[in-house]
Amino acid sequence: MSTIRNQVQLIGNVGQEPTLVTLESGKKVARFSLATNEFYKNTKGEKTQDTQWHTIVAWGKTADLIENYLTKGKELALSGKLKSRSYEDKDGIKRYVTEVEASEILLLGSKAE
Repeated sequence: MSTIRNQVQLIGNVGQEPTLVTLESGKKVARFSLATNEFYKNTKGEKTQDTQWHTIVAWGKTADLIENYLTKGKELALSGKLKSRSYEDKDGIKRYVTEVEASEILLLGSKAE
């Protein structure tokens, strides 16, 4: 049961071309946005779409897969965990960020895409 304490599973479309950075230590980190869509009927009975944007971060071999296979618009499923961090921007203001750290990705769609 401890494995579900901080687990995220998402299916969506890549919103921008992934960026990949190789750190001084040699570790690779990939970062991209993912759009997930939810459909529901509003109070008037009209079909409505709600899109949520998620920042995805991946390290190591998962970052390698992203570098080689992921492009804007691709549909994928991923699992990972939520990570929160803070930093100071160039104006000295403390900013807070919550991201999904992906541990597994699965490319969806046809091979022709």
